[in-house]
Formats: sequence, structure tokens, C-alpha cells
Amino acid sequence: MIPPEIARHAQELLDFIDASPSPWHAVVTMEKRLHENGFTRLEESQAWHLQPQGKHYVIRGGSSLIAFVVGSKPLTEGGFRIVGAHTDSPGLRLKPTAPHQTETMMRLAVEVYGGPILATFSDRDLSLAGRICVTNGSTLHSRLIQFEQPLVRLANLAIHMNRSVNEDGLKLNKQNELPLLFSGLDETELPDQKFLGLVAEKAECAPGDILSWDLNVYDTQKGCFWGPELEFISDSQLDNLSSCYAGMTALLESASPESTCVGAFFDHEEIGSESNRGAMGSFISDVLERVAYAGDADAPGYKQALSRSFMISTDAAHAYHPNFPNAYEPLHRIAVNRGPAIKVNANQRYATDSLTEAKFIELCRQADVPYQKYAHRTDLACGSTIGPMTAARLGIPTVDVGCPLWAMHSIRESAGVLDQAHLLRVLKKFFAEPAQIRHHSGD
Repeated sequence: MIPPEIARHAQELLDFIDASPSPWHAVVTMEKRLHENGFTRLEESQAWHLQPQGKHYVIRGGSSLIAFVVGSKPLTEGGFRIVGAHTDSPGLRLKPTAPHQTETMMRLAVEVYGGPILATFSDRDLSLAGRICVTNGSTLHSRLIQFEQPLVRLANLAIHMNRSVNEDGLKLNKQNELPLLFSGLDETELPDQKFLGLVAEKAECAPGDILSWDLNVYDTQKGCFWGPELEFISDSQLDNLSSCYAGMTALLESASPESTCVGAFFDHEEIGSESNRGAMGSFISDVLERVAYAGDADAPGYKQALSRSFMISTDAAHAYHPNFPNAYEPLHRIAVNRGPAIKVNANQRYATDSLTEAKFIELCRQADVPYQKYAHRTDLACGSTIGPMTAARLGIPTVDVGCPLWAMHSIRESAGVLDQAHLLRVLKKFFAEPAQIRHHSGD
């Protein structure tokens, strides 16, 4: 059986995901945990005054968050210890003008965000969550909303009208066949009025005050344990809120670190990270530089600190699925509940090299955590992470790792309970390690 403490950690992860149906909700959920653990919020528009062991965080765009604990050693000696992950998941987003009438039905127009497995959204109890921007006359502000009850549906076409669906698979035209069924209409109703009225009621504002929205579709089914020993978990957004939860928890439990410890959680990874709050943008470098200058470092000292830094980019890895053996590199079939995987790609789709790989192996051994090594099948295109782009932007040695996951980018993903505890333990070890990271001479 799974030890109670490990099961508790997995349940807390599921609770975190279920409370975070959008990237904006994920940041608010993390912010609440930070407040509870003595972290104070900093604004980019204001001056920063930092002290050793100070605990702070910064939010950009409402959906990206960087938290840090200032190390006890000067930054030029201790450098940064960074764990990076992303807050977004692939799925469906409402278009700016979403409600429209088709015959007697009201539908909501959606756009595909990232690379979801679209068929998994069909016949699920779906709803909407995200943020809306409203005005009260002279001031603009945003509000988070979440419809808890199933509100919309992507209903399948009956097999009687799609006889080859089991042979050819479910294929959905993104423009014509993804609009979500929302409501029946009578001749006196206008689609936008009915939908805006519902949103306004949830947001406790007038329909005319709503100017814009960022609303995504989410699955209302809660996360769960499964398997004969309840050794697996299933939920939406395990990619990559499971890594956000592990990185945040490790940071919260870091006590009096020598190095400045950083948890960086970015939006927009699933669409390339090229935004003002994505990992390819300036957010991470802006924050680290300001941390350095708010301490004792000048511009050369900041570069010196970067040279003494290390980053773990943590994102889900592809667990071996015995039903599809030909999809995997034969010598790199990573198993669920056997520890985090070190992800390696010769073309730098992952940031790992032999030195950063060895560093992570050393951490795993010190933390008594099993580890695996993953390489993608050579004749299949390999995905990427925030690792390579962040490493390139900062010049920091980086390793890409992740917990094995089944059905990545499905609306319902599965993973191992033990792996979540393994990842947390090694990240805690990373933040607690003495400041100087050793490299082989000549590197």
C-alpha cells in the first residue's frame, strides 16, 4: 500500500489542481499558499528592498508567478537555485465573440490553445473558468470567475452517422465541429445577452461592464486515485500543475537556504512561451536582475551570480504505455512510480547535457530518490519545455526532468502517486544544498 504521508501529498496535489481550472486560478492558489507561509508580494512598478532570508513573490499578467527566498550568502557566492514549470495546459479557449445561434441551439465558439487531444474533450462535463475585465466607469480591473456546474458540452455524433469512427478515430474540424453546445433558445432571446447575463451574474457586475475575457474550458470532474492499491492518480492539467505544486511546495519548505532559491512558474509554455510573461520573455531575467541589484551585487556581480547558478526545468515526461510499444525508444521506456525522468535530446529540445544530468543524478542519490532517463524515439518529433529557452536567455546550466505521465495533453491524464513524492524530495534537496555547485574543471 501507498504510505499515508505520500498519499496525503498526492491528495493535496489533486486539490491544488481542482482549485486551479485556469492559469489565473493557479496563480491565485499559489499566492494563497505563499501568504500563508510568510511571503510578501513585490510590484514591478515599485522599488524593492530585500534582506537575507526575505521571502517574496512577483506576479506578471495574472498567470505567471516567480517566488524566491533570499539566500544567507552573498549572491555572488551562492548564486540562484531555480525550479521552473508552467501554469498553462492545452485545451479550448472562448473566442472574443463566442455566443452565436445555430438553428434552435446556442453555441459558444472556441479556439484551440496549444496541442490538446481534442477527442478527449467530447462527452465530458465541461465548464468555463478564467478572468474577465470589467469597468466601473473610470477604472479597469479583472475578476476571476469559475462556473462549478457543467455548463457546456462537446457532444459526439452518433455512430449511426459516423460508422468508421472506431476504425479511423474521432476527427473534429476545428472551425465547424468544436463550438460547444450551451443552451436552447426561443425566438425572443439574443445569444450574447443570455451568455453575458450569466457571466455578469457570476462576476457580480452589470453585463454592460464586461469589456473582455480570457475564459478556458475545463473538466468539472475532480481528480481521483485509481488502481488496486490506489497507486495512480488521474486529473486534468497534471501537465504541468503537478510540477508547479512540487516546485512551490519545495520552495515553501526551504528553511534558511544559503543560495537564493527561486520558483518560476510561467504561462504560455504550451504555445511557445513567446509573450511578456512567458519563459521566452523578460520576466525571469527582470526578476533575477532586480533581486541582485536590491542586494549587494552590481551588473558584473549579477553575471557572476548567474555563473554560480543552476536550474531544474520540471515538466511531465512520457510514461511507457504497453498498448503502444512502437511509440517509444526501446531503451528508454520509463515506468510510472519508478522516479522522475531525466529528459535528454541531442538537438536541445531539452536543456540537459552530461554535466547537468550528472548533477541531477547526484541530487537523487543524496535524496535517496530513484531516477530514470528518457530519450524520444528518433523518428518522431520531440516536444520541448521552458528549459532550453530559459537556459539560453540566462546562460544558466539546466537539466530537464519530469514525472512519467500517461495520456499527456488529454483532458484526463494519469500519473504515479510515488513519483510525486520522489520529485518533491529531490527538489527539496536541491534547495537545501550548500551554495557552491561543483563543476568539473574546464567547464
